[in-house]
Amino acid sequence: MKKINTINAPMPVGPYSQAVVSGNFIYVSGQVAINPETNQIEAKDIINQTKQIFENISNILLEANSNINKIIKTTCFLTNLDYFKDFNNVYSEYITNNPARSTIEVSKLPLNALVEIEVIAEIKND
Repeated sequence: MKKINTINAPMPVGPYSQAVVSGNFIYVSGQVAINPETNQIEAKDIINQTKQIFENISNILLEANSNINKIIKTTCFLTNLDYFKDFNNVYSEYITNNPARSTIEVSKLPLNALVEIEVIAEIKND
């Protein structure tokens, strides 16, 4: 197992890695919409929080020689399923290969985030 950390994504807020690589896969820890430059959640709405999360995930994947098109599974946590339509609109801007996905409503997320996303992706073999 290889730990992945990049300054282009927020540092973990607990005792875990941004991601780990095992075999030909990268497992990205759940990401909330922290801006890595300020270490704060700046966006207050589901659209911009989701965009920030995908920017962070993209940067983590790049650090591990992967990319967003190599994602094979996402797990998405929303604090309110009323956000589902707006969330899906942003999600589909970033994720175009239709990987497997779970979306779950939860009562609360770290730092009072509206959304958290974790992914599993393949490592590039080219």
